[in-house]
Amino acid sequence: MFDKILIANRGEIALRVVRACREMDIACVAVHSTADTDAMHVRMANEAVCIGPPSATQSYLSMPNIISACEITGAQAIHPGYGFLSENANFVQIVEDHDITFIGPTAEHIRIMGDKITAKETMRDLGVPCVPGSDGGVPDLETAKLVAEEVGFPVIIKATAGGGGKGMKLARTAADLESAFRTARAEGKSNFGNPDVYIEKYLGNPRHIEIQVFGDGKGRAVHLGERDCSLQRRHQKVFEEAPGPAIDAETRAKIGQTCAEAVARINYIGAGTIEFLYEDGEFYFIEMNTRLQVEHPVTEAIFGVDLVREQIRVAAGMEMSFTQEDLQVNGHAIEVRINAEKLPNFSPSPGRITQYHAPGGLGVRMDSAIYDGYSIPPFYDSLIGKLIVHGRDRPEALARLKRSLNELIVDGIDTTVPLFRALLEEETVQSGNYTIHWLEKWLETNLGGTG
Repeated sequence: MFDKILIANRGEIALRVVRACREMDIACVAVHSTADTDAMHVRMANEAVCIGPPSATQSYLSMPNIISACEITGAQAIHPGYGFLSENANFVQIVEDHDITFIGPTAEHIRIMGDKITAKETMRDLGVPCVPGSDGGVPDLETAKLVAEEVGFPVIIKATAGGGGKGMKLARTAADLESAFRTARAEGKSNFGNPDVYIEKYLGNPRHIEIQVFGDGKGRAVHLGERDCSLQRRHQKVFEEAPGPAIDAETRAKIGQTCAEAVARINYIGAGTIEFLYEDGEFYFIEMNTRLQVEHPVTEAIFGVDLVREQIRVAAGMEMSFTQEDLQVNGHAIEVRINAEKLPNFSPSPGRITQYHAPGGLGVRMDSAIYDGYSIPPFYDSLIGKLIVHGRDRPEALARLKRSLNELIVDGIDTTVPLFRALLEEETVQSGNYTIHWLEKWLETNLGGTG
């Protein structure tokens, strides 16, 4: 087992990893920018190293600075959290070249799954169902027209290196195709340095279902059920739950086994999530995230496992501490992402927190790195916390979430808490009968077109 781990991240996920290390009696090193000197993960770690100014490119995305921090502290491994360098294959290769263990998948697997075309081809070969579309990249507009006619409108054009909703453009008819094609290519180039795109059939009203998988890198893998992440704004998830309201035990076992067998065949190591669109009882692969997910706590809640602890164990060469037979669903869990944003426009709301009180009680978990007097810097993602609740069933989880949101106090800044209080009053959310388009339509109706 490792003696010391460096955490190459910030905020609530860095604190999450600190806690896992503490429980495992592993010393941990926090890295931070000058803007995060007073951050909670810095206070809680055994050691802290400043790696640059506020700009992420000069600090949390600076590979030389992070490697140097490892070398001067003697850290044997790096946990990347999510975001920043967590899915950067070049970074993983550099880490390995410096005889440091990367707590996550191999550079090869990150590279394969980071390119949407290669990922789709790989998953299709492994028996995972995929969305109808182009066999590979679409090099020009004429090819795009041929593919779209074959697949049938509407179609969605996606940047091969895209993510977070960037580089995705919908063409409902042939008249929309040229503009969508050129815009997707331009966004792919400007955001990811890669203009390549591919085309998929646009599903009219699907749910977003993702399967949590975990592998030991030696040909053994398990699945930990699904999460429904269909409540989204601009392709960004805001409300996640497990198990999914639309998935029964037989369906869960079937798609879960398919995914587990797929990652086992490629000797995948660590946590990963295979994401699908789900419509009319059919699953369609869209991408694989080769890292821990923001919404991993809902899976931990219903299965009673610590995924970060397990990541560290398998990275150290140990066996997984559970088998597929050990993993039985217990109850229902929901997570809401709380951002420092001002409604109705969702504009960033950094600033000083004058009062903070986290909700508590049975089945309530608050993953956050904020505290009374903490000043949220304007340089990073607006996520300030995740409220996770667990109940014996979905109605109990919803009731617990409503109670917890009313207990939560974050004064001094604006947050998205009022959004969730309003959503819990909606019959569609109460019934779980929503799809990926429902929230944006609701926002347009209720918040004046801010979807």
